[in-house]
Amino acid sequence: MRGVVAYDRAVSFVSDRTFESAALLLTRLALAGVFWRSGRSKVVEGTWLTISDSTHFLFSTEYASVPLPPELAVVLATGAEHLFPVLLVLGLATRLSALALLGMTITIQVFVYPDAWWPVHSLWSALCLVLIARGAGLFGLDQLLVKAHRR
Repeated sequence: MRGVVAYDRAVSFVSDRTFESAALLLTRLALAGVFWRSGRSKVVEGTWLTISDSTHFLFSTEYASVPLPPELAVVLATGAEHLFPVLLVLGLATRLSALALLGMTITIQVFVYPDAWWPVHSLWSALCLVLIARGAGLFGLDQLLVKAHRR
C-alpha cells in the first residue's frame, strides 16, 4: 500500500503545471540552443548578422537542393536561426517559433541531409512538436500576454 501512495504522490508531482512548465522551459532552451549555435556558425565572428563567405558558399553548393535561390535561403535561414531561438528562450510566440523551426528541420531533412532523421532530426522534431502542442508553460512571456489580455 505504501508503494501505491508513493507512486500516486510522484505522479501528482510530475503532473503539476509547475513541473510541466519547468520541463517546457528545458525543452525551449534545448531547441533554442541547437538552432542558435547553428545560426552563430553562419556569421562572421564578432558580428551579429554578417553572413560569412563560407556560409554563402555552403548554400550555393551543399544546400543547393533547397527549392529557394541560395541568396534568399542563406538570409532566411540565418535570420530564422537567430530570431526563433531568442523567442523560444523568452517564451514569446512559442508555438509559432517552434512551428517555424519544425519547418526548417523538415526542409533540412528532405533537401539537405536525408539520412539524418535518426537520431538528429527526429529529436528536433519531437522538441518542436511538444512546444507546438503545449506552448511555453508558466515560465514564458506568452503566459503573461494571455493574462494581460484577459484583464
